[in-house]
Amino acid sequence: MQPQEELIREIVRRVVAQANGQVKQRDAGGALLIHTASLETEPFEGRTDVRLRNLTTLEEAPRMGAGLMELLDGADFEWTLTYDEFDYVMEGTLEIVLDSRTVLTGHPGDVLYIPKDTHIHFRTPKEARYVYFVYPADWQ
Repeated sequence: MQPQEELIREIVRRVVAQANGQVKQRDAGGALLIHTASLETEPFEGRTDVRLRNLTTLEEAPRMGAGLMELLDGADFEWTLTYDEFDYVMEGTLEIVLDSRTVLTGHPGDVLYIPKDTHIHFRTPKEARYVYFVYPADWQ
């Protein structure tokens, strides 16, 4: 097969997968591609202003976890991390308020790191959409 033909086949496969609502593509070796643009989140712990969607399962990624979170309507969400976490801000403004009252403010494209055993508030002045990555994946 010609390289151009392979490329066209791959592009068609991806477009069809997205059109069919396929969010994940997994390689036989375990590599994973997750299309987050069209994913919807669900209310977290009964709140309408904090929404979440796990992106990986322990079977897919046994050592690291990933999820998509949205904070809406000026949400302020208190949490104590029992794991290390990186947050990548996709949209809006994400503020992490630490016990020391330091506020880390992230904008689209920014990455924030929060170490294990840190008590924080996730908050936003309006709204934020971000992806989080946790280690270890089985923190619960």
